Amino acid sequence: MKKQFSTRVKAIVVIALVLAIVISIVSSLFGATWPEKAVQAVLTPIRSGVSSIVRQVERYYNYIFGYEALEAENKYLKERIAQIEDNIRQNDALERENRRLQELLDLKERNIDYELCSAYIVAWESSSWKSSFTIAKGSSDGLAEGMVAVTEYGQVVGVIQEVGPNWASITTVLDASLKIGASISSSGHTGTVQGAYTTDQMGKLRMNYLPSDAVLRNNDQVVTTGSAVYPKDLILGYIEDAGIDETGVSKYAILTPAVDFNTLEQVFILTQFQAD
Repeated sequence: MKKQFSTRVKAIVVIALVLAIVISIVSSLFGATWPEKAVQAVLTPIRSGVSSIVRQVERYYNYIFGYEALEAENKYLKERIAQIEDNIRQNDALERENRRLQELLDLKERNIDYELCSAYIVAWESSSWKSSFTIAKGSSDGLAEGMVAVTEYGQVVGVIQEVGPNWASITTVLDASLKIGASISSSGHTGTVQGAYTTDQMGKLRMNYLPSDAVLRNNDQVVTTGSAVYPKDLILGYIEDAGIDETGVSKYAILTPAVDFNTLEQVFILTQFQAD
């Protein structure tokens, strides 16, 4: 028993010595930290994998966070652009109104008897031969049926046909049902102006009952002759063509309206004037 124990001890001592020698040799070859290097060699691939996962998570997080930030910034920029565009539109509208009011002042200086009420168009109503619109002023503002609407340049827009407390419907000069006494400024020839009533003359005016010997020139100005509804010398349009009417005994003229109805947004109602 004693002999077996001694053998085991010897074997352990020998193994310890061998390990010590191996460690000594390895340490001399690789330095004193080789065990750490061995551990590092095992852990490096693991750490590399973990770092890769962390980087992917960070990139994903940054993408999500960055996308949300960009989306928020994009929304803010769109709102700012919309606000700027709205400000520009408002400034443009104010500039146009200011120009109109300056021209209106000149009109009133030339016609001191004019009393005018400003109104904006809120809705258009038109069909083949009808043309009218609604304004946001009415009887509470002193408006009444039969009052004429003009531009700041003294151009005839139309006549109020219906009126409510805070609205009024205006039939324009383009409507074939509206007839206005008129004269040619250069010659004094008189006739009646109404909306043209043939398909190829849509958007034009027609002056009827002109003398058969009347000399009609392109761009001659046509104005109102004056009545209880229309003051004298309001501008209706300009001659662009002429011909003999269906009866063969008088001439007619096709006029370009003085008013640009495509850009019309504000009118001025003549609530009072001195009729000639």
